[in-house]
Amino acid sequence: MTSSELWTRETADRYDAEETETSSAAVLGPTLGFLAELAGDGRALEFAIGTGRVGVPLRERGVPVVGIELSEHMAAVLRRKVDRSTLPVTIGDMATTVVPGAFSLVYLVYNTITNLLTQDEQVECFRNAARHLEPGGRFVIELGVPPLRFLPPGQVAVPFDVSEHHLGFDTFDLVEQILVSHHFTRDGDDGRYRREHSRHRYAWPAELDLMARIAGLELERRVADWDGSPFTQDSAKHISVWRKPA
Repeated sequence: MTSSELWTRETADRYDAEETETSSAAVLGPTLGFLAELAGDGRALEFAIGTGRVGVPLRERGVPVVGIELSEHMAAVLRRKVDRSTLPVTIGDMATTVVPGAFSLVYLVYNTITNLLTQDEQVECFRNAARHLEPGGRFVIELGVPPLRFLPPGQVAVPFDVSEHHLGFDTFDLVEQILVSHHFTRDGDDGRYRREHSRHRYAWPAELDLMARIAGLELERRVADWDGSPFTQDSAKHISVWRKPA
C-alpha cells in the first residue's frame, strides 16, 4: 500500500455525477485525440484509471487499454461500463504494480501523480512507467502548476472554486510540499453542505523532469493543455510527454 488515500464506495458511486463537465465531449475530445495519436498502433496503460472516464472512451476509439487502480470501489464502477476482457484492470498502486506486456503509451491524468504523498513514491511511479514502456514509448502526465504565486505572505489558503453548490480551497504546507484540497458541496435543497478533503504532494515541472531522468526517460514535449497550446509562465497546468529512448 502506498501513501495514496483510498477512495471509498460512497465517493466512487458519485464520482461520475460530479465529473460531468470533465467527461463531456468538449473536454474529452482533445484528451482522447492527444493520447490516441501517441499510442499509435500500440497498447496504452492508464495509471489510476478510476471509473474509466478517459480509459473507456479511449478504448472505444480503438486503442487497446489496460488499467491499474488502487480503489476496488472505483474499479467496480468502471466494470459496470465495460467487461474485463475488453478493458482489463489490475487492483494495485501505480508506483509498484506490474502488469504483463509492453506498451507504447503510459498515461496519468487529472493531477493524480499528486496522490502519491512522498517524492520517493513519485519517482517510483516514473520508474514503473518506464518499466512498462516499449523502446520509443511515451509517458504522459497531466498536472496543475502549484498556485503558490497567489499566496501573499502569511496566507496558507487559495480558493479554486466558489459557486452555488460548491466551495473549494487548497491549504499548503510549503515545507513538505503538501496541499490539502477542501470541498464543501451542497447536495440537496436543505442548505446542508458535505465536507470532504484530500491530501496531495505537489511538484513543479522541473522536478518531474528530474524524476523522468532518474527513470531513464527524456522530455519530448510540454504544452499547456490537450489542445497543444504553448506552455508559458502563466499556464495553470501542463501536459508533459517523456519518451523512453529506442
